[in-house]
Amino acid sequence: MCTVLNGLKSRIMPLLFISEKTITLTNYRLEWRALQPDTERFQHLSLPAPAADADCLAAVQARLCNGLSLLLQTRARVPLMLVKSPESAAYLALLQNIISTMADNEDDAAMLYGGHYQVTDRQVSWHAAQSADDNFASVGGVHQAGWIEPEQLFGCVRTHHSNLSLSPGLVHQANGGVLILSLRTLLAQPLMWLRLKQILVNQRFDWHSQDENRPLPLDIPSMPMQFRLVLIGERDALADFQDMEPELASVSLYSEFEDHIQLADDEDINHWIMWVQSVAESLDCPAPATDLWPVLVREAARYTGDQDALPLEPEWIGRQLQEAALYNDGAELSAQNLQDALSTREWREGFLSDRMRDEILQEQILIETEGEMIGQINALSVMEFPGHPRAFGEPSRISCVVHAGDGEFTDVERKAELGGNIHAKGMMIMQSWLMTELELEQQLPFSASLVFEQSYSEVDGDSASLAELCALISALALQPINQQIAVTGSVDQFGRVQPVGGVNEKIEGFFHICNQRTLSGNQGVIIPAANVRHLSLQQEVVDAVREGKFHLWAVSSVDEALPLLTGKEWHKEQGACLLQTIQERIAQITLPDARHHPWPLRWLNWFNRS
Repeated sequence: MCTVLNGLKSRIMPLLFISEKTITLTNYRLEWRALQPDTERFQHLSLPAPAADADCLAAVQARLCNGLSLLLQTRARVPLMLVKSPESAAYLALLQNIISTMADNEDDAAMLYGGHYQVTDRQVSWHAAQSADDNFASVGGVHQAGWIEPEQLFGCVRTHHSNLSLSPGLVHQANGGVLILSLRTLLAQPLMWLRLKQILVNQRFDWHSQDENRPLPLDIPSMPMQFRLVLIGERDALADFQDMEPELASVSLYSEFEDHIQLADDEDINHWIMWVQSVAESLDCPAPATDLWPVLVREAARYTGDQDALPLEPEWIGRQLQEAALYNDGAELSAQNLQDALSTREWREGFLSDRMRDEILQEQILIETEGEMIGQINALSVMEFPGHPRAFGEPSRISCVVHAGDGEFTDVERKAELGGNIHAKGMMIMQSWLMTELELEQQLPFSASLVFEQSYSEVDGDSASLAELCALISALALQPINQQIAVTGSVDQFGRVQPVGGVNEKIEGFFHICNQRTLSGNQGVIIPAANVRHLSLQQEVVDAVREGKFHLWAVSSVDEALPLLTGKEWHKEQGACLLQTIQERIAQITLPDARHHPWPLRWLNWFNRS
């Protein structure tokens, strides 16, 4: 009777397993519409008319414009403003144009500043400016410079055969106006900053010899000078300036050039469209056509990593429009123009990713995309190489083996000094969750070893901790993992799955491998639910998902990921589950030697094992 039941059970259980797994795989599956930002609202919007640069900037950079307006009105002793911004020529010119527009709106008539130096054989005299033609006269205005040398900034004193001449510098041209400088320039030349600071604080310009060993041949009178100073730099440069000048930094105005706009309503969309139109006009690019916006929005969301955030950087926007213009011969930039530019760029920059993919397809790097394996899982990594402009995704094989031991979890990457601190942190967190779930009263009687197979460089980050945890559970429960599914995500100590970076590149990296090996219709990727808003996938992937050839699942906890990978739940009140299987295996290992038991206990122990 037992033999008959066992035979019947062996035929029924695989059917039950497949049914449970099929039902499970339908849960948490994403529709193709969620894989890209919603561009329908751009298609149905009535496009706004082009606006002036100042109006566009005020709409998308309200905080920055408020700070610049306060700078023009301030009566502070040291009129200084710090702006977090890239230190490129495009941003310097943009700030110059905006401040000039603001200053023109506030000033009714231009005023004269500075004066006139008259040089004779034996003396140098100075008098206040009478006209704009005086050699050191200024009407204010807004002036800017990226990299600048002391002679260009402060002017210089030249002598030739006892003849002396004075040349004005940028500070003289900006006298009475606004001076915009790169913070990197001043940090690299601290003596130049000290002199500029003295002029700004004392509101007076003094002449100095360029050579410390050769004083000025004549006494040159100083002149009154006042201007507003704007220093722009990245956050690390601002931090260095704050360390160097803590008191000055604390009393200065501060604002940032925001690198993206968060889309809350249609008004934000209109503001972004106006900003793109303004950038296109400033670069003399053809105006964007109506059908271009969905393509640009998808690429923009991919760049920002958020479906509801679009970039404001004029350099990034300008690059897309200028490259699209190379494929355009009409009056407007079309969607096809931009798509051709993006596809060509991807092909042009894709040599390295193609070669890495070939290594997998030629089985030099072993990645399984079919079948099942115990203790093996496909994790996903983002590869970034110095000197290469494009990051790309690549699957990584993680394996775990378990044997009787003292409960030690060996992170091979860490032991080999190839694992970073964040990776080690993720390993310890996932171990803590597992120990809590098992509720052991004693040390785990197993030891485990986890490794990134065929990895020969440093591994860091915690985005593989979910995959490592699933591989460990598979090895402990002797339950195979579906190799058609790849996993990315980090976990916390409560088993919740947390978002990771590079999710688009990771999905596409696994998709291209599966696609070139022929899609089975069962392959796909598990991602954190919090990463759904970051999706902006290539159209090829979206089409495969829409046709049911490839799948994406979004999970919020380890409990949701394990059934997708193994076909069995982690924990349930009644029936077999992974947690129960691991606990029973631990109990078998920790039972005392059966030979020391009375015969009924030996028979019972044998019956349980059978």
